Amino acid sequence: MSRAKPARSSEPPKAEGLRLRARLRYLYHGSSPRAVRFRLAVIVIDFAIIGFFLAAPILHEAGKVFYIVDYVIATVLGLDLAARAYAHTDVKDWLKKPGTWIDLFVLATLLFPAWLFNFGFLRLLRLWTLLNSDFFWRTIGHRYDDTRVEEITRALASLVTFIFVVTGFVYTTFRGSHAGISGYLDALYFTVATLTTTGFGDITLPGNWGRVLSIVVMLTGITLFLRLAQTIFKPHKIKYPCPTCGLQKHDPDAVHCKACGVVLCIPDEGA
Repeated sequence: MSRAKPARSSEPPKAEGLRLRARLRYLYHGSSPRAVRFRLAVIVIDFAIIGFFLAAPILHEAGKVFYIVDYVIATVLGLDLAARAYAHTDVKDWLKKPGTWIDLFVLATLLFPAWLFNFGFLRLLRLWTLLNSDFFWRTIGHRYDDTRVEEITRALASLVTFIFVVTGFVYTTFRGSHAGISGYLDALYFTVATLTTTGFGDITLPGNWGRVLSIVVMLTGITLFLRLAQTIFKPHKIKYPCPTCGLQKHDPDAVHCKACGVVLCIPDEGA
């Protein structure tokens, strides 16, 4: 009679000479309390970095201090990306993800701030990649994974990211060349007023390109607002792939698949 294999411990192996890749995989993908605490620390640092990106147009006036902080953040972000790549089972697959290329571009703007500062507003895409990553939802939002909370958070992240990216673009492009945009707050005010189609008219962008940008902001803003409202008010569906037709989402109390009619056995916590 064969013996049952003992369950694997959630703790990392204690043997000496544990390879760096194994340690990184344990920290970035493990489920033990130690690994979760590590990922929480990484996420907190990420939010602090995003806060710096938000304040960058104002802090840029600090001169040398700004560049020192910029390079410190570049070092932290570079080490994080290198660790994620090394811990991933397939680096080529990791490089195929859009979020990876966004993070690499953000890193480039940090390493070469003097040349790429005009593209610095795109650094805020880091907020979108963070809140849409499995890394975030496996750590902070694991209890809300595949729930309405996750859907609302993702939709809200898209809207907020769009607002600040457009604000940064308007500030970078029109500051100094347009009397209405004299500071970052003016650019944010214009973006929100245009996006919500309020249109007070006290700040308008000059020329045909200014009109085109305003149209794009209005159309995209309305779309993102509608998506957020739809996510909040539409009936929630849970992710449970149908074993027959593959339909991914169903009503929480569904007994049959709406597509093929097969009987479903959706697990729940009971009444």
